[in-house]
Amino acid sequence: MDGNGRWAASRHLPRLAGHREGARAVRRTIEAAIHHGVAWLTLYAFSSENWRRPAEEVLDLTGLLRAYIRSELAELAAAGVRLRVIGERERFPADVQADLAAAEADTAGNARLNLTVALSYGSRAELAAAARRIAFEAEAGTLDAARVDEAMVAGRLYTAGMPDPDLLIRTSGEQRLSNFLLWQAAYAELVFQDVLWPDYGEPHLAAALADYARRERRFGARPG
Repeated sequence: MDGNGRWAASRHLPRLAGHREGARAVRRTIEAAIHHGVAWLTLYAFSSENWRRPAEEVLDLTGLLRAYIRSELAELAAAGVRLRVIGERERFPADVQADLAAAEADTAGNARLNLTVALSYGSRAELAAAARRIAFEAEAGTLDAARVDEAMVAGRLYTAGMPDPDLLIRTSGEQRLSNFLLWQAAYAELVFQDVLWPDYGEPHLAAALADYARRERRFGARPG
């Protein structure tokens, strides 16, 4: 979800205004995903690199996250949304961590839409953490290093037990993955849309899904 800052700058507004409008786009996108029958939706909301932004902006983002969870949880639950959070949540304040855990617990029984929010997430850090875990287990003698395979690595990622993404959408005209789901997106179809995230909504998601539906997926196999 990219372009909040540019959206605000183009309107001579503070960056926080862009982030607030971006939060509204989150709601529109969740509603659109439900409307189109999407079963799994992952939103890259806050990267591990975002901690390097000015302290005031990080504080604003954290406050917005706190407010969003508390204001939207009831509607998410009522809509049948199950919330999961991936990333280094321990870097957030204790009250935000508690709110995230409560939101996950309160929606655990829902199945209409599996919503995953990546917070303080970086795919390289995720892969390094999985490698460390495997190394520790091998050192402890609970794992045979010779048996390490792709399934074993995948089972130690934040997304263990979740399906790999079929479609990865990048907004704001940027055409790069930006350290997002590098392992999981190995065979994802990529769609780049030239729209700033605060302007995103149902027509954009519908266009991306239509683009995806026209593609023939081979997963590395030769054409028939």
